Amino acid sequence: MVEELIKNFDKLLTDNQTIVMSVSCIVEYSGRAESELEKGDRIIIIKSDNALLVHQPAGNNPVNHMRSGGKHKIVTSDLDEGEKFRIISEHTKHKEHLKIKVFDLYFYKSQKLTDNEQIMTKGTEFDMSEMLYTNPKMISDDFKPLSREEHTKYGFIDVFGYDKNNKLIIVECKRTKADLHAVTQLRRYVEKIKENKGVTNVGGIVASPEISDNAKKMLEDWGFTWKQISPPRNKEERDKKQQKLGF
Repeated sequence: MVEELIKNFDKLLTDNQTIVMSVSCIVEYSGRAESELEKGDRIIIIKSDNALLVHQPAGNNPVNHMRSGGKHKIVTSDLDEGEKFRIISEHTKHKEHLKIKVFDLYFYKSQKLTDNEQIMTKGTEFDMSEMLYTNPKMISDDFKPLSREEHTKYGFIDVFGYDKNNKLIIVECKRTKADLHAVTQLRRYVEKIKENKGVTNVGGIVASPEISDNAKKMLEDWGFTWKQISPPRNKEERDKKQQKLGF
């Protein structure tokens, strides 16, 4: 198996195949920092874009990695005692160097993989603002949206509209617990709209699933309100699955 990997390694890289191997190894790295990982069992993954990741048996993050675009080769001469082969990885642009001394190869597998899809994130603040713009009654029965992503020098207002009294209303969306930063951000938007539109009566709403006590107090002190709204994320279906699992 060792001989097979050594023989085919360059061709697998040229064919842009993904290589996964389990090895006993020592890892030495220089670049972002200087590090050495003593002998242990690890999973090494070399992806089709030549990104290289070294994983320990536990944990979800690699213990070391080389960014995409690196160059990899196997060396079989001038090895340490007991060493079967050595993987040398270099990234000239980022001045990174990784040396993996392999003492045992437990398995390796290579495969040309195809995946052109991009992850679609749901439940973002953009999704939330779109939901409120499309369903304004979630804010109030009389809320009439005018625009989304209204631009100011401080950023983009999530939802901009008016109530039954033609009072301008700014809605700041937060997908998680709103804090003091959300309130101060809302106030900056309100003050800027007052300046831009030449009006004095502008209301503000923070829409979020939760809000901290001090943020709620600050919100009320400034004459703004909080609306408890969760971002769209198929919550009912998720809750059903959790109940079936006994959580």
